[in-house]
Amino acid sequence: MFIRRGLTITLMFLWNKITSCAYTIFLQVLASGPIPKHIAFILDGNRRYARKNNMPVPQGHSEGSESLHRMLEICLRLNVKCISAYVFSLAEKKLIEITQGEFLEKHGVRLNVVGNKELLPAAVQKAAREAEGRTRHNTRFILNLHMPYTSRDEITSAVASCVRNSMQDESKIPIITEKDIDAQLMTSLGGSPPLDILIRPSGVKRLSDYMLWQCCEDTQIQFCPTYWPEFGLFDFVPIILDYQRRNQNK
Repeated sequence: MFIRRGLTITLMFLWNKITSCAYTIFLQVLASGPIPKHIAFILDGNRRYARKNNMPVPQGHSEGSESLHRMLEICLRLNVKCISAYVFSLAEKKLIEITQGEFLEKHGVRLNVVGNKELLPAAVQKAAREAEGRTRHNTRFILNLHMPYTSRDEITSAVASCVRNSMQDESKIPIITEKDIDAQLMTSLGGSPPLDILIRPSGVKRLSDYMLWQCCEDTQIQFCPTYWPEFGLFDFVPIILDYQRRNQNK
């Protein structure tokens, strides 16, 4: 009995090692092709996932945050430089864990909380400010968490900033260009590169007022039926392969 149990444990350990090695090699091969610099995710489907699996809604949000962590690790291995995440609603505890955990420092991640942060709970505001300050000089990876955010508000704020800037020099006629507005967007101020791919899971096919300015030209927009908590490598790989096919000659 003990021999059989020991053999089972050994086989499981070997299988996990083989699987881990195969996973690493697969990502290395995938990373040899063109890789997007900036990918955005709309974290949609947490509630429907919870209802489908007869679990409390907060658990669906909790598993959604685990999916975000999983995708961040995959993107880091692929050398994606920036991830933006439209967070409709995550448990306050999970948001604080993201900002205060070791993940940001360990992987050299710069965190930007994008949106009207004054609408966040006080504890989350405090954690976000501290994490933004603590990670400001990290350069390996950028994580944008869009929380109390709408694209219309971002564009309006950017235009207002451009107007204020243009009126500082009274000797010149105020002229505002697209580049001026682009430079004042919240993501641009946070150091993010242009948006290459926007992904919305859960089967919903709309942008929901998310990064409308950023995805107006060359952004590859992808919809998939998988609920966000279930979104993983097998959903992600076809999207990356499609991007590589489109960009292989660039």
